[in-house]
Amino acid sequence: MDRDAAGGTGSGLWGGRFGQGMAPEMIPLNRSLGVDGRLWKEDLEGSRAWARALQSAGVLQDDELTEILAGLDRVESRLAEGIPTDAPDEDIHTLVERMLGEEIGELAGKLHTGRSRNDQVATDLRLWGMKAAARLDDHLNEVVGSLIELAERGVEVILPGYTHLQQAQPVRAAHWALSHAWPLLRDRERVRSAGRAAGVLPLGSGALAGCPFPVDREILRRELGFRALSENSMDAVSDRDWSVELVFAGALIGIHVSRLGEDLVLFSSREFGLLQIGEGFATGSSLMPQKRNPDVAELARAKAGRLQGNLTGLMTLLKGLPTGYNRDLQEEKISLFDTVDTLELTLPALAGAIDDTVFREDAIAEALNPELLATDLADHLVRAGVPFRRSHDIVGRLVREAESRGMPLSELPEEVFREASEAFTEGVESIFDWERSVEARDLPGGTSRLAVQTQIQKARQRVSEAPS
Repeated sequence: MDRDAAGGTGSGLWGGRFGQGMAPEMIPLNRSLGVDGRLWKEDLEGSRAWARALQSAGVLQDDELTEILAGLDRVESRLAEGIPTDAPDEDIHTLVERMLGEEIGELAGKLHTGRSRNDQVATDLRLWGMKAAARLDDHLNEVVGSLIELAERGVEVILPGYTHLQQAQPVRAAHWALSHAWPLLRDRERVRSAGRAAGVLPLGSGALAGCPFPVDREILRRELGFRALSENSMDAVSDRDWSVELVFAGALIGIHVSRLGEDLVLFSSREFGLLQIGEGFATGSSLMPQKRNPDVAELARAKAGRLQGNLTGLMTLLKGLPTGYNRDLQEEKISLFDTVDTLELTLPALAGAIDDTVFREDAIAEALNPELLATDLADHLVRAGVPFRRSHDIVGRLVREAESRGMPLSELPEEVFREASEAFTEGVESIFDWERSVEARDLPGGTSRLAVQTQIQKARQRVSEAPS
């Protein structure tokens, strides 16, 4: 059934076709005002533009346009005080039309000339989506900015880098912080892309076949701030690709935020002890007085499941719809709104937590294990002409020897190194130097001071880039 045939709790929009009112059991299922009520500003924005288009098309007289616009202003003043909790209307579009009728009488009925709720809701949603994408862009920039600040505080701090959750190689703490900034910058590009995709105007498409009145859609596009016109009226009223793109971007943000949250949970534990989250973003225990729980990171981590669920639900909703508008699309708003709401709740808290995070340099120094420099030993042999696979085997045997002796790799006697390979000359102890190790990796994207500072500069430039 198309959107204009879906009806409401009353019969003002379509009642002529029906001989009786809607069944009481159907009313709550049919009603969406509790979800789409937030679109009231966009609905008024689109209605004003449509009224002007109708006047230019000769459908409305000048004085009628003036009266309708004044009536919409009064409706806006009423809605700014809150949507009435006892409103009987099916959705925000019906509510606005009814309230306009209360303000200006029968003339309100002219506003819907040539316009279907199918292209009306599509327009409202896209207006909302463009604004939502811009807000998410700002929130992501805040989180990335906080990570950049954290990186700057960690340029001179060297901590263990991990693979398989095992100590692997030393890295600058700044390098770790930036490893979480770059995915979020990619997410920002996806959000911006979704915002651009939302910027296609469907208004003027009618229910599915287009508008029979000579409205100027190009003027509508410019007035409402869209970048392009929809190419096909049937596609325009049913296209929710941009919504999927935004919800997908939100799901991927959730994954990246979850991974950051996991690191914060692990690294702030006593077992790792690499950093500490500010008290304002932690909680205590109702039973154990000593507890300091990283709730901000745990809650951020938990949101990923919700965001992925929204994406799955939306794509499943869309996959089997036939051509044109279908009432199923009413459910789209739930996934879309919840994704944006969840991110707008989570990202500011995460940015604040990162701002209050400090590296625990004393604990980091204790956590650094000389085995982190095993690869540096292998590289030393390579520079002396030993093939890497052979050097890898030699150093592996040295690690095993240190383990059997119960001592750190760096404390093995020099003769043990020389027995393992003649390429180990005197002064092997110089290899066991954290600064030397990270500075050796001076290629772009590496862990040297210069490479990390270059990353910071590039990340700052990316944050400052305006949307295209």
